[in-house]
Amino acid sequence: MPPTTPTAPARRAVIAFLAAAAVLGAAAVPAVAAPHGPAAGHAAHGHGGHGDAARLGYRKAVATAVVKGVFERGDTAVVDRFVRSDYLQHNPTAADGSAGLKALAASIHQQFPDARYDVKRAIVQGDLVLLHSNVVLVPGTKGSSVIDIFRFQGGKLAEHWDVIQDVPDTTASGNDMFSTLSSPRVSQPLDHRLTQANQALVTRAFDELMVHKDLTALDRYWAPDYLQHNPQMLNGVAAAKAGLGGYFASAPQLTVTPERIIAEGDLVAVHSHYVNYPGDRGLAILDLFRVRDGKIVEHWDITQAVPETSANGNGMF
Repeated sequence: MPPTTPTAPARRAVIAFLAAAAVLGAAAVPAVAAPHGPAAGHAAHGHGGHGDAARLGYRKAVATAVVKGVFERGDTAVVDRFVRSDYLQHNPTAADGSAGLKALAASIHQQFPDARYDVKRAIVQGDLVLLHSNVVLVPGTKGSSVIDIFRFQGGKLAEHWDVIQDVPDTTASGNDMFSTLSSPRVSQPLDHRLTQANQALVTRAFDELMVHKDLTALDRYWAPDYLQHNPQMLNGVAAAKAGLGGYFASAPQLTVTPERIIAEGDLVAVHSHYVNYPGDRGLAILDLFRVRDGKIVEHWDITQAVPETSANGNGMF
């Protein structure tokens, strides 16, 4: 929110690799150690105590251990340890199952030995972990912005969704697609006691603005000078009104369906299916909002066109 037009495809080999590699997630998550003990059980929702916090932290650590092992080292043992054999895949170019990850490990590492997943932020809620990363296949290139969502079951990765977008050379606002600019300038979630309140606020705001197309919601829920990381949008509510107003006018049959909302502290993510007109396959869009003092102050997003076919038949949502 607002949507962007996907950039032109890169080389076929790079696209094929990136689509498969998005299954894998990211490199190290700051301040989360890799797991060494037995797998944790199902997550409790929220941050109700030390046990809950440990289980939720474990999920970030497991996702990190798997993706770093597979993506950067071609490690298949980490897949055996932390990925369910019946792993469900929503990346449209990747097959279901842990066997697919193991098969990818060696070929990915061989083709792009210097590729890196640079995790910019990670949030966890219940059995879902979200990683926002800059994926750079070839050193010196800008790479792609990728958001992965993993669902846990029995302490292992059980399901995966992602959205991928090329990083452009320039942006309308001058803000890159990854940095945190609102104060305090830290990328990890803060104010965990406000998770439920912030999730409720963003849920209402998104419903009023994007589902019901009420531009006045921007005045109620957004800070006037809110910071924008969508590469086609300027900062501020006025720019958002102009951009979204034009989009709504150009797509009068637009429907926006939120599929999942994930919140931790001051960060709230909304994973949605945007359909511009009946029969349109639409767009997968992941909006990530930062809430401070009861207002949305910063926004990142990633947009990907829903393809005609899928290797797994599960759809992107």
